[in-house]
Amino acid sequence: MRAARYLAILGVGLNACAANAQAPVASDFDTVVSSYVAEGLRSNLALQSQTLEVDKTAQALAEARARFFPQLSLEARYTRADGGRVIDIPIGTALNPVYSTLNEMLVAQGQPARFPQISDQSVPFLREEEQDTRLVLRQPLYAPAIPAAVRAQRALLDASSFNRMALARALRRDITVAYVDWLTARSSVEIVAASEALLRENLRVNESLFSNGKITEDLVLRAKAELLDVEQQKREAQNLATQAQSYFNFLLNRQLQSPIEPTSPPNNAGASEAALEQLWSMALDRRPEIAQVEQLRRASEEQIRIARKQKWPTLSLGVDAGTQGEEYRFGEGYNFGTASLIFTWRIFDGGGDTARVHQARSAERQLVLRQEEIAQQIRLEVQQSYDRLITARDSLATAAARADAARAAFRIASRKRDEGVISQVEFIDARSALTSAELNHNLTRFNVLARRAELEYATSTGDIPLDPGV
Repeated sequence: MRAARYLAILGVGLNACAANAQAPVASDFDTVVSSYVAEGLRSNLALQSQTLEVDKTAQALAEARARFFPQLSLEARYTRADGGRVIDIPIGTALNPVYSTLNEMLVAQGQPARFPQISDQSVPFLREEEQDTRLVLRQPLYAPAIPAAVRAQRALLDASSFNRMALARALRRDITVAYVDWLTARSSVEIVAASEALLRENLRVNESLFSNGKITEDLVLRAKAELLDVEQQKREAQNLATQAQSYFNFLLNRQLQSPIEPTSPPNNAGASEAALEQLWSMALDRRPEIAQVEQLRRASEEQIRIARKQKWPTLSLGVDAGTQGEEYRFGEGYNFGTASLIFTWRIFDGGGDTARVHQARSAERQLVLRQEEIAQQIRLEVQQSYDRLITARDSLATAAARADAARAAFRIASRKRDEGVISQVEFIDARSALTSAELNHNLTRFNVLARRAELEYATSTGDIPLDPGV
């Protein structure tokens, strides 16, 4: 009777993970993870911030393109002046003697004098009051630095987009691993809870045997100590499950205690992967970090061209039209218009352009080295992820066999315990071995999923939207 009760607890409790795998679940693991990843791509704050960075770079590209188009501005100036240079024009000194002679000649002929006497004129260089209001149009005709600046900004925009893609893939990995960690902790709680139920039953049996005088009190105390130890393990497992739940919800920008949909691990988690060399090649072709550095290197090349072409001459068209004078008036005598071809060639700037060229070249060389470094890091990530996945898959069969063996040994120990042919220490050791094997099996089978997610990230495989749409 007691053996049957132990086996019932065993079937319901310590084998909870296997029972969950056989029970119908609401959703498939990959489907649930994909839905959570999609939610994370929409709501994660870090990804939203990176999306804004992409938008900012796109506006910088629009700003660079705007330099191709004419610029029209309205300029108005009102001036009041006091003092300044005065130009004296001796008109009276020059003309009055002539006018006097002519007047004398007219009087002698009996005609009235017609020519007045005039005074010298003083013209101030600055008007006391003046306004100048005009529309100014400037159109670049030849400016070689503008196309290079546009190409540089386009490369920076592509680099920012690839950086967002890299962040999205890292988020996909983190969400998957966090979900697997939560499932692992949740299953561990179930296993430890089942072990607690076994030890409670064991303590009840020992107390009954002690009451009937069949065993000594030390066996009861040992059973109680084991039960308290498992209760402590259960609290620790529950704490780990709560932390895993909070971190998972943090990645999705949800309330930290929001419920999570549980699933069972897929049966095909141990599928074979491609050869390591093929995975290396796949990762170097697909990883957005490589493309991001390549775009940054192209932007540096364009920066070199910009620095060089700053030395070249520029030609632009300038048109000015408006009104000027002492009053705000329009019409003849006030309106004006000019059209100009403006040629600019900076002959000397103290070596600033040359320094900018060298600076851009150094930045390009730095990015070339960075690109090689990232390629080596990616190869290392792929190899480590591949080795961890292979190790986890190889350990899965061993962990399952260990759990089966420990389960069978515990059944035997339970029967011997009921027959009184096994010591309390041996029975508790069998229980501890079973719990340890179950926890190891639980950890190993979920570890395969986590290692798979890491390899998918390292090789940049797995479905993910190119535009997270946040």
